[in-house]
Amino acid sequence: QVQLVESGGGLVQPGGSLRLTCTASGYPFQNYGMTWVRQAPGKGPEWVSTINLDGERPRYADSVKGRFTMSKDNNKRTAYLQMNDLRPDDTALYWCAKGFFRETDNWASQRDRGPGTQVTVSQ
Repeated sequence: QVQLVESGGGLVQPGGSLRLTCTASGYPFQNYGMTWVRQAPGKGPEWVSTINLDGERPRYADSVKGRFTMSKDNNKRTAYLQMNDLRPDDTALYWCAKGFFRETDNWASQRDRGPGTQVTVSQ
């Protein structure tokens, strides 16, 4: 079955960096894009980024554009989210979801997703 596992979260000071990793199994990874979603405490899920099946043409939410970079390595069956210049309002549970979803697509309905990794940005 489809399995997605995130890692790389943690506690970081404002201005710091983290790289999240999403490792996938159970489906032909190279045939699907990947999407990152986050949910801050007390808020609804927020679309963060997506990339196509070839690891090209990443798209970003305005809130992270210029600070986050998404990539995808089909040989390693892994997607990444490099997060720089982190801010307190980036604090959230981050998860990856199978597939390419633009911000306006129905990404919230994707059940093929990982459990998430917690990112906390604080002094």
